[in-house]
Amino acid sequence: MTTLTPSKPELIDLHPPAADMLRLVRQGLQQEPRQLPAWFLYDAEGSRLFDQICEQPEYSLTRTEIGLLERSAAEIATALGDGVIVEFGAGSARKVGPLLNALQPSAYVALDISADHLRQATAALQTRYPGVPMLGICCDHSALKALPGHPLLQGQRRIGFFPGSSLGNFTRLEAVALLRRFRQLLDGGPLLLGLDQPKTPKCLEAAYDDAAGVSAAFARNLLHRLNAELGATFDPERFRYEARWQVAEHRVRMALVSREPQSVWIAGECWHFAAEQPLVTEYSVKYTPAMARALAAEAGWRWRQRWHDPADDLSLHWLEAAD
Repeated sequence: MTTLTPSKPELIDLHPPAADMLRLVRQGLQQEPRQLPAWFLYDAEGSRLFDQICEQPEYSLTRTEIGLLERSAAEIATALGDGVIVEFGAGSARKVGPLLNALQPSAYVALDISADHLRQATAALQTRYPGVPMLGICCDHSALKALPGHPLLQGQRRIGFFPGSSLGNFTRLEAVALLRRFRQLLDGGPLLLGLDQPKTPKCLEAAYDDAAGVSAAFARNLLHRLNAELGATFDPERFRYEARWQVAEHRVRMALVSREPQSVWIAGECWHFAAEQPLVTEYSVKYTPAMARALAAEAGWRWRQRWHDPADDLSLHWLEAAD
């Protein structure tokens, strides 16, 4: 029996430069409420902390989605067909395994904002699946205009995979724009979209503010990152972390709230925070199946099928380009 020796996955680094980060920070701090892009949370340390969040007892989303993928992978593979899997926001790439087994794609292409995390994730995955060529692309996929002209992508049908309810980090207008961008990047190929669904406020707030404090550390790491990369002067301990369910918007709002009046310097500019003024680190919108179908239609996708867990807490939606 011939044993395949896994090759080392290639990494293409398209990470936004520091100047772009500073521009987005300035833009975010001028909003009301103040908010920074959610991808800022995912440097190497932030990605490590998020992996820990996924292991917390209060945060069931990852376990539920992996279980759903394992149970439904064969049916999903039949629906999606052949091609190269393109995963947006791959993170630790823990969820794609069942699809790799069932689909046996021509290649796997992982997009993520953290180069270090992406390198480690694709290397580990390549060891498990030596027969599947792999490529990592470090980028902000919400701003990517085209996938690189790499041999693994050229002439191949593209199958999009966007799990983890990451679409919930975006407002409705942003989510529509992102799904339209995915249509462009996938060049007519289908999309498997994972979306978390509404639950009780107590359950949702606990999921994003775990008793072990990992979610709080994850949020505060954003301030450490801004200090390190942009020369900011944030004192993370002068901000408290909170996660609150916002009924009207169907979302959890996660924020760092200033404990007292304070001033922070960023790249030579002074920014004032009032007591109790929030800095939103991310949102997590929860979509009912009806909301998901409406969103997909607005973004130019045709909804085809939904797979869900036994409790109907989370869904995987099969979408195809509408034209």
